[in-house]
Amino acid sequence: MKNYDNLVDALQDLKDRGYVLDYNLHGQSNNLMVNEIELHPDHFEIKEMYRFEGMSNPDDNSVVYAIESNAGDKGVLVDSYGMYAESFTPEMIIKIREYQSDTIK
Repeated sequence: MKNYDNLVDALQDLKDRGYVLDYNLHGQSNNLMVNEIELHPDHFEIKEMYRFEGMSNPDDNSVVYAIESNAGDKGVLVDSYGMYAESFTPEMIIKIREYQSDTIK
């Protein structure tokens, strides 16, 4: 896994490596949306994850997920963590835990 100094550098490198789609969470389902296409957590994998803490403001905490769909489409999901984090569904939490347990091995 790479190390980045900031969120901008991470997003640029991921884009350069083919993670060009900009995923967003879709409502309470936590399905990912891009270009009106909705992905359920069973239809993608988290390939990489990076956390950033705001140096000047603790509210600037964010996490970047590099996502690849089962169809091979690649993109990123940027979310805050801490006080302003989105509430993930159990399916999304399982996806994140799967990624974390795979990276520890």
